[in-house]
Amino acid sequence: MKNSYPNDFLKDINQLLLFRKIMLDWYDNNKRDLPWRKNSSLYKTVLSEFMLQQTRVSTVIPYFDKWLKKFPDFKTLANASEEEVLKTWEGLGYYSRARNLLKLSKILKSLETPPETVKEWMDLPGVGPYIAAAVTSIAFDAPIAVCDGNLVRVLTRIFAFDEEFKDGATAQKKLQPLAQYFISANRPGDHNQAMMELGATVCHPRSPLCVTCPVLNFCLSGQAGNAESFPKIQKKKNRKISIPRYWIESDGNILLKTDLSSKNKLFGIYELPSKLPSSIDYDLDSILSLGIRKRTIGNINYEEEILLVSKHKIQNGELDSGYIWANEKKMGEISLSGPHRKWINEISSSRA
Repeated sequence: MKNSYPNDFLKDINQLLLFRKIMLDWYDNNKRDLPWRKNSSLYKTVLSEFMLQQTRVSTVIPYFDKWLKKFPDFKTLANASEEEVLKTWEGLGYYSRARNLLKLSKILKSLETPPETVKEWMDLPGVGPYIAAAVTSIAFDAPIAVCDGNLVRVLTRIFAFDEEFKDGATAQKKLQPLAQYFISANRPGDHNQAMMELGATVCHPRSPLCVTCPVLNFCLSGQAGNAESFPKIQKKKNRKISIPRYWIESDGNILLKTDLSSKNKLFGIYELPSKLPSSIDYDLDSILSLGIRKRTIGNINYEEEILLVSKHKIQNGELDSGYIWANEKKMGEISLSGPHRKWINEISSSRA
């Protein structure tokens, strides 16, 4: 790094110990009352970390509670079908997380004892460096530091790092050794959670609460009043993609489609079709726009125009693979992508 250790406190072991103590004391007195922290277990820790990837805590909490009622442990989850798992996960997005969680549960079910090292956890489906560090430190007291977006923000602000990172993943990889230097071998799981909690509740991306930060005296950017200038990460240009979505009704049913490609993350998740099956003929003049819906996934902005096809003919009773007709009851049984379920409900209500 260009300015590896501009902050002298790392050179003083007493100051480092003081930093750790302040962080743990602050965490003990200020940590949020989150469901996975109550009667914590390996299963709750793993589940919460999978759910929290790229998802806000406030969004995860109701899903976490609902999930625990249906799948209270690894064994119950391992015995569930993929359809059940996806249905319960519906609305959280990034469905590969749910599939990997199911695969992981099946593996753990076959083991006499769960793995306890980062290397062993990294070999499991859906587990990267962050989850491996979080799980082993929280569940097994392994002195392994996590380095997620919160840690990147906290560390770059403490040391006022002026290096511009290519992306968040690069920043996490480069800063992980520094995060490891901070880790407390006494309570590593709590230390990791304390650092993440600081990033989530005090060291906000915008308008950080520097005045009330427990480690302001250690933070160069906080004292200088320019914390929002860090971290320096290159901004990705958002791409725009327009997709047509067809609304066709037949005998109280709506046409839906899932991508049957095993490489597609939405495999098994239904949406309004972006193209019509070969068995349906329709009149181009009968198409009416029901409006454009927008959503963003990663750095892609999607504009999906929903097109009502009012005149159509079904050539035979069979649909191409991946297509289904679904009434209200059927839609309650299958997994729909969160935005599409919302849009379908809105349009159905307006057309009732």
